[in-house]
Formats: sequence, C-alpha cells, structure tokens
Amino acid sequence: MLSVIILTKNEEENILDCLETVGWADEIIIVDDYSEDRTVEIVKAQNLKNLTILKRELVGDFAKQRNYALSYAKNEWVLFIDADERISPKLRQEINDFIIEEKSQPLFNGMYIKRKDIMWGKLLKHGETGNIKLLRLARKDAGAWQGKVHEQWVAEGETDIFENHLVHYPHQTISEFLSEINFYTTIRAKELQSGGEKSSIFKIIFYPKAKFAQNYFLRLGFLDGIEGLVQAILMSFHSFLVRAKLWTYLDKKQLNG
Repeated sequence: MLSVIILTKNEEENILDCLETVGWADEIIIVDDYSEDRTVEIVKAQNLKNLTILKRELVGDFAKQRNYALSYAKNEWVLFIDADERISPKLRQEINDFIIEEKSQPLFNGMYIKRKDIMWGKLLKHGETGNIKLLRLARKDAGAWQGKVHEQWVAEGETDIFENHLVHYPHQTISEFLSEINFYTTIRAKELQSGGEKSSIFKIIFYPKAKFAQNYFLRLGFLDGIEGLVQAILMSFHSFLVRAKLWTYLDKKQLNG
C-alpha cells in the first residue's frame, strides 16, 4: 500500500536511523547520488527485502531526482522522507490509519506533514522552521515535484494535514550548515538566472536584512535563544549568497561583455 522514497548523498551518519523508522513500509526506494562515503554499504547491510537502491546523479535538480524516484514506486501511496528526518511511532500509526481509511472511503490525494527541527540538541519552535508543513504523502499519480531546490510536490485534488509531525535533524554542526548553504544557494541562484531574474546592490544588501528581521523578530526566533539567533543569521547569509551569486552569474557577465 505504501512506498517510501529517500534521496541520499553521503548520508552515512543519518541513513540507518532513518531506515529504522520506515522499515514497516511495503517498499523502500533509495535514490543515491553516487555517495562517496558508506551510505550505500550501510543500506545494503540491512538486508531489507522491500528495498530497492537506484543510482542517479542529481545534476542540480532535486525535483527531477524526486520525480525519477516516483516513477519507480509500485504502490498507490508514496511517502517522501529525507535521510535526516525520522517518522515517530505516532505519525507512523496515523499514516497507516489514514491509508486504510482512504482505501474504503477515498477523500484525499495528498497529506501535509508538520516538521519539527532539532538543531544543536534543541527543538526550535520559532523562526525559519517553526511552522513548517510539507506535502510528503500523496497518491503516486496525484502530481509532480517542481523546483530545482526547495522543491515542492504539487498534487491535484483535496489535501489535508496530519496531527503528528516529522522530526528533522539538519545541520548538526555550523560547518555542515555553511557547506549545505553554499550548495543550495548555487542551485537557487542558477534557477533564478534561468528564469530571467536579476540581482542588484539593493537586493544584495536588503534581502538578507529583511530575512533576518522576519525570522528573528516577526517569527519570534529570539524565543529559541542563541540557537534561534544563529539560525536567523545563517538563513540571512543564505539570502545574501543567493543574490550575490546571481549577480556573479548574470549581471557581472553582462558588465564584462
């Protein structure tokens, strides 16, 4: 009844804990972007009968990677989970109950799942990640993923939201956070460039300031203590890098003729 899809790239620190929370699914599909660590070795060592491992290069497009994986799913319902996320027992039960109910009385094509971030050992209740909900469970044919980065599953038909949430363990060190920000902002800047968007001094200066004010003050990130402050600063830096890289890729090239 349910296929679980996990995208991986050098996730040896996360993948085992993730698999342990989704092993109950009818099918698990791993799409690995040619990991250079022990990710695939760890997955294979579990000897899961319901597991399929696919190899595919990401090539800077997360939506295409997810849609590729989606095409291999054998079940009516598909759940996407990242390697640094965990399905709690309560959420597992809620998902199972929902699928059983939908089998007897179909109402929805997809379900949003709330997500709680634990960063540096602290549950963040505010700021950038304080009120996130993501469409992660849907019928296989309900729609497709869109966006090269910060991608979204766009499903047709009625949707609802689960009461229980995913647990997310992102960026467990500052250096890891900075490395991932650098990677994601490159993809995002190129995506904006391909869409014809331009950068400017105004955007480079004020977008990061606005991002910080939104996350730290308007979204009450200051209530999460120093962890909330660090997160707000790093997400502001994320905004700066996107606009600065966009200028490098597009505007500077035009100026140099």
